[in-house]
Amino acid sequence: MTTTYIIIGVSVILIIFLVSTYNRFVTYKNNRENAFADIDVQLKQRHDLIPQLIGSVKGYMDHEREVLTRVTEARNKAMGASTISDKIKSENELSSAMSGFNIQVEAYPDLKASEGFLQLQDEISDIENKLASSRRYFNSATRELNTAIEKFPNNMFAGMFGFKTQEMFDLGDNQRVALDKSPEVKF
Repeated sequence: MTTTYIIIGVSVILIIFLVSTYNRFVTYKNNRENAFADIDVQLKQRHDLIPQLIGSVKGYMDHEREVLTRVTEARNKAMGASTISDKIKSENELSSAMSGFNIQVEAYPDLKASEGFLQLQDEISDIENKLASSRRYFNSATRELNTAIEKFPNNMFAGMFGFKTQEMFDLGDNQRVALDKSPEVKF
């Protein structure tokens, strides 16, 4: 009789542990998805501003068509991405294209003085700052999920429940190389 109670007790404890572990995984997964939804809102605003920015620059940079085309293609690819992984990859490409675009803009002093361009540039700068903040929160939520999945004894059950470690929203290789270079100072 005591053996039966012990088996029932251990079974109940195991079931409570499994339910608790599963619910924790679900909470972390939902936090990560919610964090990416915040990024998605900022990305939508960014995608909406890029055509306006390109339109205001076209007259000045007519011979820089390759740069404008690269930004437009990267934007379209980013807008068409469906999974979080695809969005991360395509947004890194868009960020890289935008940094090339910004370098080209520096060569046009009249453009940099245009009121409409300055306003658009301020809006994009504001969105980029919000994106950076949202990415930090997303990466924090991703780190929590990954840590929960990788910790013992959770790691024994994570695969069984269908949970896998997820990728962070990092800079990407192109921007990382650019950040590793020393800035060029001109007078």
